[in-house]
Amino acid sequence: MIMDRENVDAGKLGDRALSGLQSRLLNRRAFLFGSAGLAALGLAGCASDYMSLAEAEKVYGPVPNEKFPIPGVDVSKVDPKYFRKTVRYDSNEAPGTIIVDPGKYYVYRIEGEGNATRYGANVGRDGFRWSGDAYVGRKAEWPTWTPPKEMIARQPEAGKYARGMPGGLDNPLGARVLYLYQNGIYTLYTIYSTSAPETIGNGITSGCTGLLSQDMLDLYSRTPVNTKVIVLPA
Repeated sequence: MIMDRENVDAGKLGDRALSGLQSRLLNRRAFLFGSAGLAALGLAGCASDYMSLAEAEKVYGPVPNEKFPIPGVDVSKVDPKYFRKTVRYDSNEAPGTIIVDPGKYYVYRIEGEGNATRYGANVGRDGFRWSGDAYVGRKAEWPTWTPPKEMIARQPEAGKYARGMPGGLDNPLGARVLYLYQNGIYTLYTIYSTSAPETIGNGITSGCTGLLSQDMLDLYSRTPVNTKVIVLPA
C-alpha cells in the first residue's frame, strides 16, 4: 500500500509537473508570438516612417510642362530617409524660414506649430562648408550658371563658361535656384536643383546645397525673396 501510495503521489506529482510544463510552454509560445507581433508592428512603423518607392515614383515623377521637361528621378538611387517629409521640428523661427543642416544632409522649411517640411540634400564637401545666417537675395528659373573665378582657378575646364552657361537640363543649377545674400552682398552660395539623385546625402559641392529638382520646385514656389536662411555648422 505504501508503494501504491507512493506511485499515486508520484503520479499526481507528474500530472502537476506536466500541467506546469504545458502552462509554461503555452506562456512561452504566447510570448514568442506576441513578441513576433510586436516586432512586426515595429517594422511596420519603421516602414511607414518614409515614403514608399511607389509613392516616391509619383512625387518624383516627370515634370513635362517645364521650359525644359524634367525627367523623373530614379528613386532607387536615393535613400528613402531623404524623401520629402513633414516632420516635427521645434524652432522659434518664423514659418517660411529655411534651415540647412549639412551634418545630416537635410534642408528644413519651417511650417509653424512645431512642424517642418524636410528635404534630402547634397552639401559642401570638406573644406568648402560654411555656416551662418543669410537670406534669399534673388531667385531664378532655369538660371544661367557662371562659375566663380575661384572655381575656374581650381578647375580650368570650367573656364569655357566664364561668360555664362545658358539654362537647361545640363546646367549645374538646374531648374530653380535661390541665391543667398548677407548684408546686400551675394555670398556665392545657393540652394539649387540637381538631377543627380546619387548625390543626395553626400558632400560634393563647393559649398552650395542641392535638392532634387522636384523638391526644389516645391521649396522655390513657397520661398519669396528676403526669406531668412540659416546654415547650421556641419
